[in-house]
Amino acid sequence: MNYMFEAGFLETRAPFFMDFVTIMVVLLPLLVLGAIALAKRKAYKQHATTQGIIFIIAVIVVGYFEYGVRLAGGFDAFMKESNTSHNYALIVLIFHIAIALVSLIIWVKTFISARKATKANELPGSYSQAHKKAGKITFIGIFLTAFTGLWVYVILFVY
Repeated sequence: MNYMFEAGFLETRAPFFMDFVTIMVVLLPLLVLGAIALAKRKAYKQHATTQGIIFIIAVIVVGYFEYGVRLAGGFDAFMKESNTSHNYALIVLIFHIAIALVSLIIWVKTFISARKATKANELPGSYSQAHKKAGKITFIGIFLTAFTGLWVYVILFVY
């Protein structure tokens, strides 16, 4: 797994794994929008399958990220080459983590609720409006996670 710590492909100070994870996180809202488009076209089974696959891939990518960060020495190891204030970077990182955790919880809750509603023949149906609302909140959370993740990347590896 030494390849993880070789120079990344985005021509910054970031190692390969951080570039890879950043690209995946930035693509995540677009992938979720694609899954939402399936629901809008009433392709509900494909929507559910796609959302499940996207969620599993996202969890694997986060696991890969966490593994790499721990092996690399954590936040402080990455801050050594940054020209950004440690306190500012830490605040942005905490903000990112908070958004990501809340978004993950909402995404899991939305996914589980949708599966239950589908089995109870309430989705599509009587649960649809609640699911749409939860989906919008989840998407906003995923978008904000991607945005703040990119912000952290720029702070750590560009400035």
